[in-house]
Amino acid sequence: MIVFSAIVPHSPLLIPTIGRNEREKLTDTLRAYTEIEHALYAAKPETLVVISPHAHMYPDSFSGNMCECFEGVLKEFGDHSTTIKTSVDFLLLDHIHRALREEQIPFTLTSQQELDYGCTVPLLLLTTKLTHWKCVPLAPSLLGPQAHYEFGREVARVLQRENRRIAVLASADLSHHVNAQSPQGMRPEGIAFDTAIRSAVVTRHHAELIGLDATMCDKAGQCGYQPILAFMGMIADVSGIMREVCYEAPFGVGYMTALFEQT
Repeated sequence: MIVFSAIVPHSPLLIPTIGRNEREKLTDTLRAYTEIEHALYAAKPETLVVISPHAHMYPDSFSGNMCECFEGVLKEFGDHSTTIKTSVDFLLLDHIHRALREEQIPFTLTSQQELDYGCTVPLLLLTTKLTHWKCVPLAPSLLGPQAHYEFGREVARVLQRENRRIAVLASADLSHHVNAQSPQGMRPEGIAFDTAIRSAVVTRHHAELIGLDATMCDKAGQCGYQPILAFMGMIADVSGIMREVCYEAPFGVGYMTALFEQT
């Protein structure tokens, strides 16, 4: 069953060895991460299901990583020493695979030992107190918004049938053009995208989320739309409140941290 659900950003600057002094500008997000970490620890999950937009992605199929042992790395950011190791929950991934195929939702399996930074950053920050946990890394696709939402709903049906305690994390940064601090400049579509996403998430208005203008999403330069769509599908049939813990954009990229509190 699902015992915990949250949306978290994945900026490498949140990691001390990379962010260094720049982390001071992410104080609110780091504080939000601490709150999420405490809530995750209290939920006592046995498996973490992580949806990352930077995982290996197929254009016409969702996917899951079935490598026996994972190593989260940050080598592409010059950090060759910070790592996190975990193992896959084979049985859960098999159940997801079978259920999605039965529902004719395209889903394939990959096998990559190294986890992308969209998965690595949240795991590094959220699992310091957890022991004996496993992971199921999932990747979105280039299919449309409705497909991602339905993918999330079907995955949730599988997770809710399981006896193990499962946490769901959507790794998602919002627009990279929300203010003048963006390396590539501000765009009105970036502000509009973040405003729309934040509203749809806290109100759990999935139709509003699915119906966002595709051109706006593209010009916003974001990497969180697909994971959030899948995440909202996962909590669609569960009673609760979606609470935004933090939103800030000190570097021109929207970082939203949100927690789903089941009732």
